Amino acid sequence: MAHCNQLAPPPSPPPSPSDVNLGVSANPHAKPTDFDFLTVIGKGTFGKVLLAKLKSDGKFYAVKVLQKRIILKKKEQKNIMAERNVLLKSLKHPFLVGLHYSFQTPEKLYFVLDYVNGGELFFHLQRERCFSEPRARFYAAELASAIGYLHSLNIVYRDLKPENILLDAQGHVVLTDFGLCKEGLEPEATTTTFCGTPEYLAPEMLRKEPYDRTVDWWCLGSVLYEMLYSLPPFYSRDVAEMYDGILHKPLRLPPGKSDAVCHLLLGLLQKDQHQRLGASSDFVEIRNHIFFSPINWDDLYHKRITPPYKPSVKGPADIQNIDPEFTREMVPNSVGRTPDLASSFATSSSNAFNGFSYVEDGFL
Repeated sequence: MAHCNQLAPPPSPPPSPSDVNLGVSANPHAKPTDFDFLTVIGKGTFGKVLLAKLKSDGKFYAVKVLQKRIILKKKEQKNIMAERNVLLKSLKHPFLVGLHYSFQTPEKLYFVLDYVNGGELFFHLQRERCFSEPRARFYAAELASAIGYLHSLNIVYRDLKPENILLDAQGHVVLTDFGLCKEGLEPEATTTTFCGTPEYLAPEMLRKEPYDRTVDWWCLGSVLYEMLYSLPPFYSRDVAEMYDGILHKPLRLPPGKSDAVCHLLLGLLQKDQHQRLGASSDFVEIRNHIFFSPINWDDLYHKRITPPYKPSVKGPADIQNIDPEFTREMVPNSVGRTPDLASSFATSSSNAFNGFSYVEDGFL
């Protein structure tokens, strides 16, 4: 074995994306120039989501482009790797966005995702103000199915809100953005990271107490409430007042809704997490609630139920359901370039994202 050292290659240049420990799932050939980046379709803390066309076959994807520099500055590598890990597991569920592969350049990380172009649930809700009970039931059921699946993998989603819920071209729900997911949370376990979106925060999170997977059922209750009443429960422009409502005020249920949905909302929006619907047997309790009695869950999972609304989508590149706030933006030139590998930032940051790149079986 001693003489093996003689075979060591000469010193190599700074690592290229394909040299970073990619494991068996590597896509060593992927690079930004494989794509035509067409339109900005979403934005987040660390970068943008763009509609992109793969030059080789003309297929459309949503490519999430994240700036390593900002992620490192905010010490968020762990969350980004958690997002990638959850995306890898989410391939197996009909209502979770699918990851085809991921790759990196010295300055950026790229997630190549399904392009879902029926628009954010938020976009449709703003346009229509509120949904009928049957329509809200359909979306809530598909969301509950997705959350129940994540929980079965010991993943807590933590950021359920209408902006993270897309509709596909048929009108089915697709849950996206796994940046705040918490992995490895066993059924009885709790965690303490304060995160989420003000309107949808569960009381225990606001109190900075340990919380468990039932935070997701609180958020489902908030989204269902908003679908029916057009605003989140306890909503106020004054954030302090809204927090006070979440923590202390009883839930207001304006008249005109069925007893079944009121009972469900009171169960999901129960301030005590131990009394909340879902606290004892998780998704099973939600599924068995009387409000969902019209739903055949097996048919729902296999998309055999016709969605109550079909977005108007003319083709795979149609962006009419995407918020113009995004699509008006210029696509940054740097997104589609493969930068100079010798940049000093490239060498210092590459190890922070070891194992990031991934390729779906049979994709290449």
